[in-house]
Amino acid sequence: MKRMKIFKTQKLNRSVAGNGLLFFLMGIFGVLMALPLVMIVNNALKPLDELFQYPPKLFVRNPTLDNFVDLFVAMNSSWVPFSRYLLNTVIITVGGTVGHVILASLAAYPLSKHRFKGRDTLFNMVVLSMMFSWTVTQIPNYMIISWLGINNTYLALILPACSYGMGLYLMKQFIDQLPNSLMESARLDGASEFRVFMTIVMPNVKPAWLTLAIFQFQQMWGNTGAMFLRDEELKPLQFALQQIAAGGTARAGASAAVTFIIAAIPITFFLICQSNVLETMTTSGMKE
Repeated sequence: MKRMKIFKTQKLNRSVAGNGLLFFLMGIFGVLMALPLVMIVNNALKPLDELFQYPPKLFVRNPTLDNFVDLFVAMNSSWVPFSRYLLNTVIITVGGTVGHVILASLAAYPLSKHRFKGRDTLFNMVVLSMMFSWTVTQIPNYMIISWLGINNTYLALILPACSYGMGLYLMKQFIDQLPNSLMESARLDGASEFRVFMTIVMPNVKPAWLTLAIFQFQQMWGNTGAMFLRDEELKPLQFALQQIAAGGTARAGASAAVTFIIAAIPITFFLICQSNVLETMTTSGMKE
């Protein structure tokens, strides 16, 4: 008879002093990371006399919404309405985020689970493309967009966003962890490759594409489109907000409100998706 080995879980021996020091350091770093957000919120609610107070105070004493009122007055005074800027931002952000997640997932699946000639070369090209900063590829991107004839359109911002190499790399690394037996059993049952991809691969790599959606949303939300968009009615909200924030001292209150809006939307989107990412990461571990 084979002897069965019993493995006992080992408990971590950590002293009370060690736990106290760990929580103390975590508390310090947590406060340091939260201070910029606290300052952004308080500055958006400060009246002008508190914004120019020296030395500056962290917390607001007389909270007011005048800064947001000034911001909306400035936005409504433009010949392009605020709703148009907001619609442009929604189209560009949603289009770039959804397109990138779909394209990166579709490209990562064959690179991970199929064997074909030149597969490693293609993946190495994707990895090498991640080494170049945006400023290096700025001029080639503009030339390609101009040659395609989509300059001064939404596609000028959405199409390049769909082809970032980081998303493909992230999706491939997650798909590599899936057992091949799952896909082989589905093929034996008569499932097509697209059905295998949609019903097996995508649900099991949900942490990857949710995380990718968060990062891509933040990047697209901050895109001003100044390089490709010339018509004012096509520009996103970020461009209009930056123009207002550049108004100098007279727009200091509106500028504080602009900073709050720019930071609030991506943070809210992250908080909405965070629970799903953490939940799926704890339940997606699979082994052959």
